[in-house]
Amino acid sequence: MNKQATNHTRVTIADIAKAVGVSKGAVSYALNDKPGISDKTRKKILAKADQLGWYPNTAARALSAARANACGLVLARPARTLAFEPFFMQLIAGVESELSSRAIALAIQVVDDVEAEMQVYKRWWAERRVDGVLLVDLRENDPRIDFLLQLGLPAVIIGSPLQNHEIPALWHNEYGVMEEVVRYLYALGHQHIARVAGVPGFIHTITRTKSFLDTTKELGIKSQVLTTDFMAESGAQATRKLLTIPKPPTAVVYDSDILAVAGLGVAHEMGLSIPTDLSLVAWDDSTFCQLVHPPLTAVSRDIHSYGASACRKLLDVIDNNDGGDEETPSGTLVPRASTGRYMET
Repeated sequence: MNKQATNHTRVTIADIAKAVGVSKGAVSYALNDKPGISDKTRKKILAKADQLGWYPNTAARALSAARANACGLVLARPARTLAFEPFFMQLIAGVESELSSRAIALAIQVVDDVEAEMQVYKRWWAERRVDGVLLVDLRENDPRIDFLLQLGLPAVIIGSPLQNHEIPALWHNEYGVMEEVVRYLYALGHQHIARVAGVPGFIHTITRTKSFLDTTKELGIKSQVLTTDFMAESGAQATRKLLTIPKPPTAVVYDSDILAVAGLGVAHEMGLSIPTDLSLVAWDDSTFCQLVHPPLTAVSRDIHSYGASACRKLLDVIDNNDGGDEETPSGTLVPRASTGRYMET
């Protein structure tokens, strides 16, 4: 694996002046919104400054500081979902546990989409806000990979790595865990299992779905997959759709605890007995899974340690001590009262 290229060069007023063909004084007037140049020249200078990635508020600090002493995390998900996402709360807690002992800050920003996320990286790196970033929710043909490499911004992927990638990844075997879940339900007598998945383009969603379909095909049992946006409403909608078909599944595997809790609520509304009529499994155990009735069978991972390990790896990358991809312990299936033997009536 090739190491990430690191480019510490920062755009200066002289660079902008050379690119536009004006004096450094003219650039200073434009960037500080002072009179002395025409509106046409001002617009040209500001446009070129934006194109080159120059940010006036922190340029001086960028020149004077060797390190920002901060790491970054950008989440391209609806802000309202994060308040109910135990995974990210635990992940961030793990990252913070590692950074706080070293007096390093964590910058977090929530954005609408990947394009906005990349603009945050561009601004952070130009302003010298962070020394490196943690990359989550890896996607197919993810544009962030090449973008970060071009910027020279040190990064670590949290999740399954892409093939032939140049950014190191911290990951675990989700394919194997999903296979274990399906075989467990099959051993309980289930012949029709459904999966309520997360966002379809995410690599971890793709990996789990492939394992789910491969394993159900191998076992010769009926299967189906519905995707969601990880919102509780979409989890409830997907469950309702599954349970109202002529021959509904007898077990459902959910891609998050929130989706599973929403599905459990729908099953109760429809008068189903859990697990006599329907077995439910959540991915990523949480307090939510343990407090509902009946408690949900779940895949349990040490997400706090996962975050801490990712943070340590990022700090190594920043210090040019990257050791490549790192596999961490897989999740384990924790059976509870939401799963049981299915008897054909």
